[in-house]
Amino acid sequence: MQRGQERGDDRNASMRALVYEAPRTLRVRDVPAPEPAPGEVIVRVAYSGICGSELSGYLGQNELRRPPLIFGHEFSGWVAEVGHGVEGRFSPGQPVTVNPLIGCQECRLCLSGRPHLCPRRRLLSASLPGSNAELVAAPASAVYPLPPGMPLDRAALTEPTACAIRAVRQAHPLPGQTVLVVGMGPLGLLMLQVLRVYGVERLIAVERNPHRLRYAEEMGAVGIVPSGDVAQQVRERLGEEGPAIAIDAVGSTATRRLCLESVEPGGRVVFFGLHEPESSLQVNAIVRREIECVGSFAYTPEDFATALRWLHQGKVSLPGRTVTAPLEDGAIWFERLLECQDDVVKVFLQPSPDADRAL
Repeated sequence: MQRGQERGDDRNASMRALVYEAPRTLRVRDVPAPEPAPGEVIVRVAYSGICGSELSGYLGQNELRRPPLIFGHEFSGWVAEVGHGVEGRFSPGQPVTVNPLIGCQECRLCLSGRPHLCPRRRLLSASLPGSNAELVAAPASAVYPLPPGMPLDRAALTEPTACAIRAVRQAHPLPGQTVLVVGMGPLGLLMLQVLRVYGVERLIAVERNPHRLRYAEEMGAVGIVPSGDVAQQVRERLGEEGPAIAIDAVGSTATRRLCLESVEPGGRVVFFGLHEPESSLQVNAIVRREIECVGSFAYTPEDFATALRWLHQGKVSLPGRTVTAPLEDGAIWFERLLECQDDVVKVFLQPSPDADRAL
């Protein structure tokens, strides 16, 4: 469907969106609906997940997310319209998900398959309007058709699963190794699943929330509640020097130090979480124990495609309780997720009651 066909060339069309207006202030508003520019696709949103990075934005602690802004970058839905140059590639009502991280497609990093590192990259829910709305615009190159029969709620997990895949790939795990993952939020739990796909069976999970720790233990991980000397607890549970790999899915000074102190000499630490921008770490210990430290940011297009495929194949799924809520309840769930006390792992917002039905 070309530009203007669905809305009868009504340039005053509006839609409902959950708008971030100020720290800890979200309201459902009527805002102008997006129109497809050349090369773009308009997606009618079915499921839009709340991400931890948006929780920091909601608190006013993320400089990339400034009001007024529509959050949401983990989503699935249906093609509603296409812009010029996209005709024939997508059809109205086609189920899709979207890679929300958009590179310039011109620089060396983009051309080498690493648009997530592009200095001019843009992100839906940060530099562009996100998916906590009835409609969202995206470049056609970022739109991925779903495999036949794939549920839309599962497809909405593609983006966080891609993040988990990237972190594990940066760790280079081998079967038989022991891997520690700190933080059992959605991404930490997905990392455990991805590590299983890579053949890693000896897993250690550190988490304060007892419900999330239980989900990790149900996947076969050894669970540890952080108190006292956690690194010593890790070594005692292993009966050896420490895990070969540690992944920090939180990003605080405490969790970064825990990973460095826990891993075996010559081991590898993957820094994924971004909770604190700076940390004071024992660099001399890193040098003397030859700890290899590597960052993991977002994902490549290859990671995103792999995530979609593995979710469809059932190789990866998010354990624990998932909640689907109307857009009007978005502010309530942002606050509940900040408390991190109950058994809810993931919250999907639905912009309209029939959003998961085909056009």
